[in-house]
Amino acid sequence: MVIGVPKEIKNNENRVALTPAGVAELRKHGHTVYVQVNAGVGSGFNDDEYIGAGATMLPTIEDVYGIAEMIIKVKEPIAQEYPLIKENQLLFTYFHFASSEELTHAMIEKGAVCLAYETVEKTDRSLPLLVPMSEVAGRMAIQEGAKYLEKPQRGRGILLGGVPGVKPAKVLVLGGGIVGTQAARMAAGLGAHVTIMDVSLPRLRYLADVMPANVDTMMSNEYSIREEIKTSDLIIGAVLIPGAKAPHLITRDMLKLMRPGTVLVDVAVDQGGCIETCRPTTHEDPTFIIDDVVHYCVANMPGAVPYTSTLALTNATLPYALQLANKGWLKACRDNAELKVGLNVVEGKVVYKGVADAWGLPLVSVDDLLTEGVLN
Repeated sequence: MVIGVPKEIKNNENRVALTPAGVAELRKHGHTVYVQVNAGVGSGFNDDEYIGAGATMLPTIEDVYGIAEMIIKVKEPIAQEYPLIKENQLLFTYFHFASSEELTHAMIEKGAVCLAYETVEKTDRSLPLLVPMSEVAGRMAIQEGAKYLEKPQRGRGILLGGVPGVKPAKVLVLGGGIVGTQAARMAAGLGAHVTIMDVSLPRLRYLADVMPANVDTMMSNEYSIREEIKTSDLIIGAVLIPGAKAPHLITRDMLKLMRPGTVLVDVAVDQGGCIETCRPTTHEDPTFIIDDVVHYCVANMPGAVPYTSTLALTNATLPYALQLANKGWLKACRDNAELKVGLNVVEGKVVYKGVADAWGLPLVSVDDLLTEGVLN
């Protein structure tokens, strides 16, 4: 298969979808890999390393899209990439369709095959291609939150871990999944007093067992959230419904209950956000303030630590990319149920329920599309 790796062009997105080691592995299996010039520079990988691994370098993003049967990316295509996408071309990347109607309709119109990292799912319901970036984002949420609690950033002026004789900050984490768990651990390690909320009692029991003594668990409901936000200094939104919009757990009116300088970090912003007042921001302009509450809503948080993120992401995606390249997307998805549920849009048809529900679009059964003889 002919595989293309374009340079990411989203604001301050420095990750790259494939490391030189990943190129070498694909080449070992007989595939041709084209990489855009300087695609890996932001992550610390230069063109010579890709050439040494067997890649052919192409000067422009147009060249990469024009030649590739499968495009491997990190973030969803943005508007200037839409015209470059070809009918039946396989795109393997994060899409988060449920947060962008424009992107959804663009991919339907292009007739591409869109296989989303975030909805590839194992039989135990875990999301293997979302986990590594969730781990990075969860830890970064505390790192960035601690920074924006500083007074020059218009935060409350609180040191997250406190000092002897002075209480530490109070951190509220909404969601006990991968992001929430990593955020709670990071905050606890820095000495903060942490409360982590979830709707699953078994998950809370697990977290109570594994978390340090300065982490409390609490069942999540609107009443408890309203009470907790009154005294929280840093609030992390870490709720995920795979492939669908995140629910608004903090609504506009709740900001009035918070103290001036409280910091909100919405890690779910690329799925629509679990904080009603959040909107996607960039590393270039990461925050905004509503009712004296600082909102940090960067949609590609791991892009700020691209070396770590690129290695972690490639470790997870490469085995799946190899299956797609070795068998072709159709056979790979027929053979592997994990890849099958990663399909969101196929040749103009929406095949993932969360996406169809988000925008009121007709849902086509992915099993029907994968039936022998339906697709070439």
